[in-house]
Amino acid sequence: MSGMIQTLLDLKTPPIAITFCDQPPAGVPRVERAEPAGCGYWRRAAAGEVFYTEAADHLNCAVGAHTHNVPLGPEKRKELEGLIDTMVALQYLSPAEVPHIPRRKSPFRVAVYAPLDQAPLAPDVVLIRADVRQLMLLAEAAQGAGIGSRGPTMGRPTCSVIPEAIEGARSASSFGCAGNRVYTGAADHEGYFAVPGAQLAALESRLATVVRANQELEKFHLQRLQTL
Repeated sequence: MSGMIQTLLDLKTPPIAITFCDQPPAGVPRVERAEPAGCGYWRRAAAGEVFYTEAADHLNCAVGAHTHNVPLGPEKRKELEGLIDTMVALQYLSPAEVPHIPRRKSPFRVAVYAPLDQAPLAPDVVLIRADVRQLMLLAEAAQGAGIGSRGPTMGRPTCSVIPEAIEGARSASSFGCAGNRVYTGAADHEGYFAVPGAQLAALESRLATVVRANQELEKFHLQRLQTL
């Protein structure tokens, strides 16, 4: 897979590829241990690991299991309901929001995670962790390529940005949530941008133009600032 995005944006954290499939791909190992939350697998893939997860590897985070459509037994479903009740009680969520949290339509079986340039399969979604300026450039490129999000930048839960991009077949972005920053180490100035794998080439093509244009516009505005 192309490394153009990382080069164009000078990303500190490599983009990752996520692919959902029915069976583990040949030659790819299962993750060694389950993370406290599904977004912990993003951190591992960005660090260079290539692996797959099964449904059981996503049960430590009830919310993430819900957004990824991981089958839940009675005990885990009760845990999810209790967590949602707590969030509502804290006024972190409203009851009306809960049914509208993005969720994958297909039941979870296997997910393959890898750095984008090492992806063993074509990705369903490419996830990019970036600072505000880089997110601006990505959003401008997606809009110019005709795959920009039709909704606002998302907040909690961060993992819902994945089904939002996949099911909507358009880019999606998230400011991140408290849990995600704990489990991934994302800094306060960073957020996430997700693009469906099928639209990656269109995004990259437009991104090169957007980056060059912004470089020239920055020169223009700096000169104008001096003049005025």
